[in-house]
Amino acid sequence: MPEIREISKVLADITSPDDIEKFLYEILTDNERRDLSLRWELMKKLYRGVPQRSIASELGVSLCRITRGSKILKSPDSLTAKLLASMPELGERKLK
Repeated sequence: MPEIREISKVLADITSPDDIEKFLYEILTDNERRDLSLRWELMKKLYRGVPQRSIASELGVSLCRITRGSKILKSPDSLTAKLLASMPELGERKLK
């Protein structure tokens, strides 16, 4: 998707977290922002080692969505896992 590449470049050029947040509020709908936030929350929970069924119950999401996130974090070249590892508030990775 060429549009994703273009949006990625735009985001990379923005240096302020406040400006990125404003940009996301401007281009995403409420539902899209909720979905993005929900996806990030489930990735953090997976990273912390929270069981998938607990995540599904807490966040009201399908196990399919959670399984996809788990596969991403288990991939040896996962950028998402590296980004989560750089967040001190998450502590040590619990996902095996």
